[in-house]
Amino acid sequence: MTTLALGPSWLDPDFLLNKFGLIGLLIIVFAESGLLIGFFLPGDSLLFTMGLLVATGKLDTAPLWLVCTLVCLAAILGDQAGYLFGRKVGPALFNRPDSRLFKQENVAKAHEFFEKHGPKSLVLARFVPIVRTFTPIIAGVSKMNYRSFITFNVLGGVLWGAGVTLLGAWLGQIEFVHKNIEAILILIVLISVVPIIIEFLRARSKSKKAVAATDTATGTGKAPGTDTHTDKPTQALRQASPHGQPDQQQRGRHAKR
Repeated sequence: MTTLALGPSWLDPDFLLNKFGLIGLLIIVFAESGLLIGFFLPGDSLLFTMGLLVATGKLDTAPLWLVCTLVCLAAILGDQAGYLFGRKVGPALFNRPDSRLFKQENVAKAHEFFEKHGPKSLVLARFVPIVRTFTPIIAGVSKMNYRSFITFNVLGGVLWGAGVTLLGAWLGQIEFVHKNIEAILILIVLISVVPIIIEFLRARSKSKKAVAATDTATGTGKAPGTDTHTDKPTQALRQASPHGQPDQQQRGRHAKR
């Protein structure tokens, strides 16, 4: 089967599976689930393609049940590694400088996602690219209860690892999907990117609101014509008389004295 490359050839699911097989898939799933360097890997489309190829007999590496079991195990162990890394590094992770493979922006997004959804973020994040890589690390930094982490880690790993793989195997049996696999893979990637786009737009909106609030607080947002530098002596004279002139009675008193 020839699929449409969704970027560099080394990120194309068909190329990766034909080149590295099941072992390569497990390494990628492990890396994307909890290693900082794995956030860019094509996990969703890779699992879907694996299920499709195994179900149709075009990739004879192992039975589907064994593939699903190993994928789930790799996903769970990947999150486990990320959690332990986060506990060891601690808050210092938030002070780490940006590099080619590490961006503080990604850590901030994962932290916000974790704070918003709590422990269940370990399940939800599995279906959000980039966020799924950093969420277990943030859970470790936050010293999340280990028993709760294990519970949600296993649940998320099974739902994502087995779920997406079985989805590919099931849809691969449909003639229309099998004949239009390129379009289906593109659709999966687009669906995976939707949450990122939404978060980006939300962050951009919050940033604009923050800038507007700062401008208002510093006075740059005052109404036109407002004078904030009125001369103090002039203000004193205006306060002395309703007409802006010194009180005539006061001047008369000074003259008598």
